[in-house]
Amino acid sequence: MLTRKQIQLLEFIQKRTMRDGVPPSFDEMKDALDLRSKSGIHRLVTALEERGFIRRLPHRARALEVVRLPDALAHLSDPAQQDEPRATFTPRVVSSSRPARPRGAMAVVDSPAVQLPLMGRIAAGVPIEAISEISHHIAVPGTMLTGREHHYALEVTGDSMIEAGINDGDIVVIREQDTAETGDIVVALVDDQEATLKRYRRKGSMIALEAANPAYETRLLTDDRVRIQGRLVGLIRSY
Repeated sequence: MLTRKQIQLLEFIQKRTMRDGVPPSFDEMKDALDLRSKSGIHRLVTALEERGFIRRLPHRARALEVVRLPDALAHLSDPAQQDEPRATFTPRVVSSSRPARPRGAMAVVDSPAVQLPLMGRIAAGVPIEAISEISHHIAVPGTMLTGREHHYALEVTGDSMIEAGINDGDIVVIREQDTAETGDIVVALVDDQEATLKRYRRKGSMIALEAANPAYETRLLTDDRVRIQGRLVGLIRSY
């Protein structure tokens, strides 16, 4: 069963592909569903791909193809409708106070090894532009994951967490959650623009993002500027 957002996105992709001959861009999908960032779109696309409704085509721009449609959208497969004028797509928005999930996050299954999306790089140093792309998937031991929550992976760049045992080039496994306890190492999104890996501490109404390297200063921010995207649960290192 698809969620309402997944159906809305699949409908938008199918209509735009029928109209223009190519699927919409991720920015167009984000605007159509009235999402604040592409993270939600990446998550929805991944869910639709896992359920067999779309597939990604390698080495092509806008590389999405609708494979099948649910019964609710069966009318869109009628070729006769391709010659009819297309109404402007207007998504039905469901209000939620929950922040968007990290892009591409997926549910864990009971397996010795689980494929997780590697979302790109995360700064363990000066914050960098927020993660936005799935580069590929990696296999991680199922024992590294916590329960049946959503997880994703990131490549670390920088050395600000080196005294916590996290080196430049390491792969960190992140459990998706939007809350944190003092002392947790988290993925923090600052001002909805910068993603960084730091130790989280609450100090009154302020949030401290602490490095594990004395060469870096602690960042002290108001809590409305920081959104937690997940908590560190594992690390993979190549030698």
